[in-house]
Amino acid sequence: MNKMTFYQKEINRIKGICHSNDGQIQTVIGMRNYMEDNFDKELNLDLFSHIRFTSKFHLLRLFKKYYGQTPRQYLIDKRITKSKSYLRMGMSVSETCYSIGFESPSSFSTLFKKKTGKTPTDFQKEQFSQSQSKVDS
Repeated sequence: MNKMTFYQKEINRIKGICHSNDGQIQTVIGMRNYMEDNFDKELNLDLFSHIRFTSKFHLLRLFKKYYGQTPRQYLIDKRITKSKSYLRMGMSVSETCYSIGFESPSSFSTLFKKKTGKTPTDFQKEQFSQSQSKVDS
């Protein structure tokens, strides 16, 4: 009976640890999902800390712990990925810029080039020339 109590206490202790980690995981998954659905809006840690009722510095640490990058880095990567899709569909650089939540085409172009090695215009031209050569062959 005494051993059962020890094991039960140990199980409860482990569940307590897992539960706190489960809460952390739910928090960062919730943040990521919110970013996925609202990448085109102005998002920042103040907003997330208000939504999640916790410190923005705690959220920053948790997100980086589970995703290996800050929420800002994640959001930028999401926006760049989405912009590539829009550019492939033929959307103009300006339309793409505003559609993914940037305020100016120049800041978008600078960041896009930093992340991809090409300007949005060059990326788009390359995509069209590749798709055209596939059609021609």
